Order: sequence, then C-alpha cells, then structure tokens
Amino acid sequence: MNRALPLSALLTLSIALPALADEVNVYSYRQPELIQPLMDAFTKETGIDVNVAFLSKGVIERLTAEGRRTPADLVLTTDISRLAAVVAAGLTQPVESDVLAANVPDAYRDPGNEWFGLTSRARVVYASRDRVAEGEVTSYEDLADPKWKGRICTRSGTHAYTLALVAAFLHHNGEEATRAWLEGVKENLARKPQGNDRAQVKAIWAGECDLSLGNTYYMGAMLADEEQKDWAESVRILFPVFEGSGTHVNLSGMALTKHAPHKEDAIKLMEFLTSVDAQQIYAEKVFEYPIAPGATADPLVASWGSFTPDGMNLMDVAAQRPAALKLIEAVDFDG
Repeated sequence: MNRALPLSALLTLSIALPALADEVNVYSYRQPELIQPLMDAFTKETGIDVNVAFLSKGVIERLTAEGRRTPADLVLTTDISRLAAVVAAGLTQPVESDVLAANVPDAYRDPGNEWFGLTSRARVVYASRDRVAEGEVTSYEDLADPKWKGRICTRSGTHAYTLALVAAFLHHNGEEATRAWLEGVKENLARKPQGNDRAQVKAIWAGECDLSLGNTYYMGAMLADEEQKDWAESVRILFPVFEGSGTHVNLSGMALTKHAPHKEDAIKLMEFLTSVDAQQIYAEKVFEYPIAPGATADPLVASWGSFTPDGMNLMDVAAQRPAALKLIEAVDFDG
C-alpha cells in the first residue's frame, strides 16, 4: 500500500531495516495528494509500493545529512533551479534509459541525464476581464510600460518562480536592460510583493490591481475551489513572450538520488512517470502541460489558448539565477 510518510519515519526505517525489495521512497516538493494518483497507478501496474515524504524545503540539507543512509530513491521537485541545485550538490546520479530518452525531449532533461522533466507550466499574465483589453499585454517587456503604474500585483521577487523569469529575461536582454525592466515593473506595482500566485488573482478580483504574474496551473486549481472560483473568473490568461522569442516555461522534474537503495525500482517509476498514460494523469490532476510525445493537455488547460514556449535551454535559466537575484536585490524589488 502506498503511503505518505513523515521524514522521521522514512529515516528510522532506513536505519533499522535493510533495503526492502519492491518499494520506492520519494522526497517530494509536490503535495502528496497531487501525485498520489500517479503512485497508485504505478503500484497497480507493477506491484511496487511508493512511499512519499513531502518537504516544503530543505531537500539538499536532508540528503546531505543522511548520506549513504538515506531512504530516498527519488526527488520530485518544481522549478529548474531546484533540480539544478540538487545536481550541483552532488546528490544525484545519471540514469541511462532508452525509455526516458524517448519520452523526455532534450529541452526538458539534463544533458548528463542527472534530471528529467515531467511537466511544464507557462509563466503568464493574469489580466482583469473588466479593466484590461485583449492585446494590451503581448510581451514581458510590456509590464514596465508606465501605463501600468499602480496596476500590477506580484509575489516576492526572490521566490523561485520570479527568479526563473528574471533569469530568462537576463539571458535574452542582458544586465542593463533587465535592471531597467525590474525598476519599471517595480514602479508599476500596486502594492509591495506578497502572497502566492493565487493571492494576486484575488487582488485583481478585489480591484486592488489589474495584472499579475502567475503559473498557468493555478487557474485550474482556483476553478476547482468554490471559494476561489470567482477570483479565477474575474481574469483571463495572456501568454506574453520575450521580444523575439516565446513564452517563459518552467517544469516539474525528478532525479535519482546518489545513494538510492532501490535503484532498479526507482528507474521503473521514473520511466512510468514519463509514459503517455501517466502524463495524462498529470495533465488532468495538476493542470500542467505534459511533455511526453503523444500526451495531450487537459481540455480545460487547452481552452486557455496556445503559445510558443521560449526556446532557451532551462539549464541556462538555472545558470543565470545568481545574477538575477543580485539584480532583484539591487533594485530592492520587494522593498
């Protein structure tokens, strides 16, 4: 039976017992209830149990402290910078798999096969249906236009999602232009950065601002929540682009831990998660875009519109993250 276990329980098991066959232990940044249907489907197909421990932070510190004693076989996480950080810390190992090579496009996996993408999400603009006309925002650069002064809400500049967007902007436009853009967006804020992506949409619904940045999947989550449905229906999704390129995307992904005690079964889970069947479950349950060839977006997600993803390699996003953070702090974006 699959279980969502506390970290202490997984660690205790790893010390007290030898590695058991036919199970996989996962450290996950994703809420267990979002991925449990996938784990249940894997167990039904293979007979291999999956234990998921949810961590809101501290995966690197945990794996480092556990070392060879770790019970964790896989890390599931969101945002390319988190995946890159686990790899940079020397806590993963490469996986050579023809299945993964076929199911995961080159743009969504590490060149050294240390991590593999699972789903993608676009960083979009949520715009008031009543106060923003169609076509008023077509690029991320537009957000610095003075006409939006006092009309934009956003979460913290130091959050991973914002950092990734700024890192991509920096890659495309260089340091001087990125600093000017950040200063312009800051001038246009209706309030200090705060809250999560849903909180920004709520602020638009409440009339506090007219535009916000957010990941696409939050629209699906809000529509499924009776309390938040009105927020979602007060906005439309716009797919801005970097001038001369496409819409910023990020991903959720996975990596095999360096000391995985159930390596063979863990790789089977990795391969399953990139299969068309599993990708369709992902698409339905988390409102993200599947990446496996042949998998399609959930009809609700497809109804939001189509877009062309930015073509830059996601490892380039991760590489620009430190410089992006320095610029965000230099302009005192959250101040």
